[in-house]
Amino acid sequence: MDGAGHGHPDRRALLAGGLTVATAALAGCSSTGAAPVAAADASSSPRPTTPAAAFERLMDGNARWVSGDLQHPDRDPNRRQFVAQEQKPFGAVLACIDSRVPPELLFDTGLGDLYVMRTGGEAVGPVVTGSVEYGPMTSGTPLVVVLGHQRCGAVEASYKSLRDGEPLPGNLEAIVRALRPAYEQTVRAPGKDPVDTMARAQVKLTAAGLRTNRDLAPLVAKGGLAVVGAYYSLDSGKVEVLSGAPS
Repeated sequence: MDGAGHGHPDRRALLAGGLTVATAALAGCSSTGAAPVAAADASSSPRPTTPAAAFERLMDGNARWVSGDLQHPDRDPNRRQFVAQEQKPFGAVLACIDSRVPPELLFDTGLGDLYVMRTGGEAVGPVVTGSVEYGPMTSGTPLVVVLGHQRCGAVEASYKSLRDGEPLPGNLEAIVRALRPAYEQTVRAPGKDPVDTMARAQVKLTAAGLRTNRDLAPLVAKGGLAVVGAYYSLDSGKVEVLSGAPS
């Protein structure tokens, strides 16, 4: 799951520079003639800049989701106008495609707050890993969360396919291959519910792989990035931290 290249500062500067040029070009093509939004944060509260602060923001939002005391931050026209010109999310979430697990809602966040990647069972590959790396490497996003969940259909299908030796049709088999390490770990210690055990194993393995890969590991070592493994309960709405919580 490593990214390509070793020169982290140069790559980050190159990516960020490319984004700046692209943004300027798009702004120049606008036909509205509208004045750019003032360079002030239109968020309901300042953007977290450390892993601990970003983690606290997400967990506070999840607590509101569980209780029903939602704030629905960053979802008004002013926020929309502000982020239309530039984005700088404070977190990146790699979650499952499951329709019951929308990160923006269960963390009570809004426009411009999160980069969100969603794949079946949080399966990863070069494109997904690159998408996760995008925020930390271009705009200093201080937090990555790998979010698995209860009763994951992708994990269950992969578990049964590997257990029974029956490949899934089409490109679904690519998900099975990506989840094989979690399955193999589960076979050694299945617990009471092997599918749930595998779902949690997949989160931990994916988070560990991202945390230690060639491009993100230096950011983690410097304290500028945390990669958290977490698990969402469909029953309660609560996010449980499995690994990597910043202190």
